Amino acid sequence: MNRTGMAVALAVIIWATTVPGFVMFKGGRCLCIDRGAKVVKMAAIKEVSVIYPSNSCDKVEVIVTLKAHKGQRCLDPTSKQARLIMQTIQKKNFLRRQNM
Repeated sequence: MNRTGMAVALAVIIWATTVPGFVMFKGGRCLCIDRGAKVVKMAAIKEVSVIYPSNSCDKVEVIVTLKAHKGQRCLDPTSKQARLIMQTIQKKNFLRRQNM
């Protein structure tokens, strides 16, 4: 490798270590592709996960795991059912912190 090649390689390495991070995907890596369903039958719900905004996804996601191996569905976080689920989870977390 000649001197020019060495200089270019060194410049790239220095540039890569000094440039601050940037978002590669504008939309992030969200688990829910679209807004999701408005309602899911309560009897069919096995487990609920609420994922709050983070570096990888800039929106709230409510993911419902269904019974009988029927997979997972995304709930629209602005729907009435999703808001009630999130309020219930927040109350449980608050009570759990108080009892510690």
